[in-house]
Amino acid sequence: MATKVVMEALSPTMEEGRLVEWKKGEGEPVAVGDVLAEVETDKAVMELVARAEGTLLKQVVPAGSTVPVSELVALIGEPGETVENGKPGTQPPPGPAPAKPSPQQGTQPTPGRNRPESMPPAPPAEAASEDRGSGAPQPPPAATEAASGARGTSVGARVKASPLARRIAAERGIDLGGITGSGPEGRVVLKDLEAASAGGTQARPAGGGPAPAPAAGRSSPAGAGGPPYTDVPLTQLRKTIARRLAQSLGPIPTFYLTTEVDMERAWDAREALKALGKVSFNDIIIKAVGTALRQHPACNAWWQEDRIRYWNEVHVSMAVAIEDGLITPVIRHADRKPLREIAAESQDLAARARERRLAPEEYTGGTFSVSNLGMLDIDEFTAIINPPEAGILAVGRIVQKAVAHEGQLSVRRRLRLTMSCDHRVIDGATGAQFLQTLKAMLENPLALVW
Repeated sequence: MATKVVMEALSPTMEEGRLVEWKKGEGEPVAVGDVLAEVETDKAVMELVARAEGTLLKQVVPAGSTVPVSELVALIGEPGETVENGKPGTQPPPGPAPAKPSPQQGTQPTPGRNRPESMPPAPPAEAASEDRGSGAPQPPPAATEAASGARGTSVGARVKASPLARRIAAERGIDLGGITGSGPEGRVVLKDLEAASAGGTQARPAGGGPAPAPAAGRSSPAGAGGPPYTDVPLTQLRKTIARRLAQSLGPIPTFYLTTEVDMERAWDAREALKALGKVSFNDIIIKAVGTALRQHPACNAWWQEDRIRYWNEVHVSMAVAIEDGLITPVIRHADRKPLREIAAESQDLAARARERRLAPEEYTGGTFSVSNLGMLDIDEFTAIINPPEAGILAVGRIVQKAVAHEGQLSVRRRLRLTMSCDHRVIDGATGAQFLQTLKAMLENPLALVW
């Protein structure tokens, strides 16, 4: 009897998942623990593994489909076992083997079973069979070799691309092997697709046809004859962001506190630390926030509807912008870790967040958040609280200003911090006292190692 493979809840908040890519094809043997498919959850791309052994009898849903949790996606059973309409069937009765199709008949590809991008081109006999089966004329050998050369990096090695870029490329019929990626380790991201489509030179259709039209509504000049806009389906991450922002900004009574910090000493401290390793101002701020939260536990809290949970542990979430949204990896025990450990951990978490490879426990359970847009030349902004947390700190850029210092006018490096507070948990004076402590620590960085 075939075993059902269902869409599993691969993260604590997952309600549905998008099947990005099948890793096992129909008819392939499967062992317990084998990766069957990659699934895009609301936060990351995770692996759906087999819970039974046998043969993958049927891929019930094709790659790219969005499936609710607990819905059927595949069937695993004994070789030769039949399935009907996505349901287990019975063993076929013994009898003569079916006749093989003649070369003129061709073969139809199995639905939902796509050739991996990393697979080399089919040998001439197979290519001829597929071409005759589809009714398309077979290209001459020279054209086949040219198409093979055009694929470039997709031959012999899997093209690195983000889930969103891979999905959009499939929808537009673009061969990712013909695009130079600008993401980490040459990864193709959405902006590379848009640039290739606008330039018309790098992007090539997967089937070798004419180049796709420029993305509608983006780079198409007026009167170019293309569609006036492009609809891009929501990713699971964007759906979650939209839902959580509505939960946050609507019912949470939020107030904002802003202060300005003198960063001269912090600047000198970072310059001195460069000789020991890479440390960013964001790392210094996370360490300062963790230490300040230890002194102000009223800000290190969750709203729980019928109670307030005051945490005895400090776990600082740091907002990381990824290709199609935002995710908040967590620096756990930020108050107790030395700065060098926070720096190394934040770099690792941010890199894997952009690759959508974080485990659920790495982006959940934060007790307070930090969002930094200073590297994008933003002076000041207000951030939206990430419930159930009760506060988030918005960090602007460090800028040189003429200010009064020790009784005289001088140019100093200054930083503006804005704290968003859930008034159900944090009162005005409570938030202000936390910011006073945080400001004192940043203006005297030695307090972080005292």
